[in-house]
Amino acid sequence: MDEDAIADLFAAFGPVAVRRMFGGAGLYADGLMFALWAGDTFYLKADTALAEDLKGRGSVPFSYVAKGVTRTMGGFWSVPEEALDDADDLAALARRALFVAHAANEAKAKARPAGRASANKAKPAGGAAGKKPAAKKKSAPAQG
Repeated sequence: MDEDAIADLFAAFGPVAVRRMFGGAGLYADGLMFALWAGDTFYLKADTALAEDLKGRGSVPFSYVAKGVTRTMGGFWSVPEEALDDADDLAALARRALFVAHAANEAKAKARPAGRASANKAKPAGGAAGKKPAAKKKSAPAQG
């Protein structure tokens, strides 16, 4: 599916940026990835509540095979088939997925340290555990 077709599908939701990745595409709104397209299937970013709703509609979590092992990412769930035929339903689901993406982004921002400068200030003088740095050995003067 090309970028124009994806944008048309999500037109009722609003503008969507499409970025190609890993043979599929990430779908972005407000600078956040709220969905992905892989293997001819759309997946929405989901928290526990949205995942349960989607599961009840027959959706499955995103999975892929790496080195012969199937890996499942419960943070993305397939778009229900009937939502692909109902622009308003798809837009409502996409808005919920974008809300989840915003919440995850805010939680990640709160968990980040304030920055290098403040992180350095938090360390005790002399390095970790308050130990003083080892004294440098003086070398003997060169004999000449």
